[in-house]
Amino acid sequence: MNDRPSQNGDFETGCISHTGKVRTANEDNFLLRPEYGLWAVADGMGGHENGALASATVVAALEGVGAADSAAALLAMLEQGVLSANETLRDEIRRRGATMGATLVVLLVHERHFACLWSGDSRIYLVRGGRITQVSRDHTEVQEMVDRGVLTPDEAKHSPRRHVITHAIGVHEKPELDLENGEIADGDTFLLCSDGLTEHVTDAEILQAVETGGAQEACDTLLALTLQRGARDNVTIVAVRYRQGASERTRWMPNRSMRGGTTS
Repeated sequence: MNDRPSQNGDFETGCISHTGKVRTANEDNFLLRPEYGLWAVADGMGGHENGALASATVVAALEGVGAADSAAALLAMLEQGVLSANETLRDEIRRRGATMGATLVVLLVHERHFACLWSGDSRIYLVRGGRITQVSRDHTEVQEMVDRGVLTPDEAKHSPRRHVITHAIGVHEKPELDLENGEIADGDTFLLCSDGLTEHVTDAEILQAVETGGAQEACDTLLALTLQRGARDNVTIVAVRYRQGASERTRWMPNRSMRGGTTS
């Protein structure tokens, strides 16, 4: 008996994207490819037109990711897509003489293992056993200051520089992605989001929404809460719930980073 989870049958996916109540255009984009074990959210930066173009460029490049016979092959396709998007954006920046880029958060799943990759301050959470964990770590100026002990986490939440990004796709000649991975468990739910959600909603509220509803219901509940609180930015949410068990094992490469430069 082959008890590997099929990529389109073992995951319940919910998603929603909204302009918010202040912005006039939505610069977020997302990609859902459960049949290939890929989910992604990209948040554009650089102004209305440039930001939307940047996030769309990143998502379009990731559409080339397809079926993989191993975790390493899936990861390699993802990284090639990111490199391609970064090169395209660098060319566009030179052509336009404008600053632009996109944050990115990605969930990859192959058999019983997952990998989370990110660049910027879009986030990915894991809800497991009634607890929520922020898997990604914000690539922001204030997060670096927290890491150095210059700011407390509470001070960082209210800092006027909390949105200053240190990494994003298109910002440097070589992109930078951080990666965390692990083994998926029955009932796990991953939530990917742009910072338009976490600006207004706490981790505890994300946990409650995920625990009390299905994947789409969780997305709808969190968007409604964000809109009630002013939704100062675009907000995009993707929820992915693993619904079945399996025993097949595979391995990702060890935790590592795809490293380029940094900016502030």
